Amino acid sequence: MDIVYIRELQVQTVIGIYDWEREVRQAVSLDLEMGTDIREAAATEDIGNTLNYKSVSKRLTAFIEGSEFLLVETMAEEVAQLVMQEFGVRWLRLRLGKPGAIRGARDVGVLIERGEAF
Repeated sequence: MDIVYIRELQVQTVIGIYDWEREVRQAVSLDLEMGTDIREAAATEDIGNTLNYKSVSKRLTAFIEGSEFLLVETMAEEVAQLVMQEFGVRWLRLRLGKPGAIRGARDVGVLIERGEAF
């Protein structure tokens, strides 16, 4: 299994359970590892044969910016399902962080893994 990854994708969205959080946009940060097979893309040098990280990033940015969530857990589940369904990813690891949410901590969030490695 090969991995295509995206590191520290920053997106502004409405996230949180407190009233003030529902009125402002906050940054979330994503690290995403997606299991794939890059051999055909490497052999043909055809982007159509690969998992296009730019397409994934653009889709996730549009989805997250256009959504509102109470919990990072819910956002993580929905992001994972979107990537697996729309991009045919069979395995992924996602770190979804909410920078600055806790005083004294640079970041808090969740790390999830979905699907089966091949």
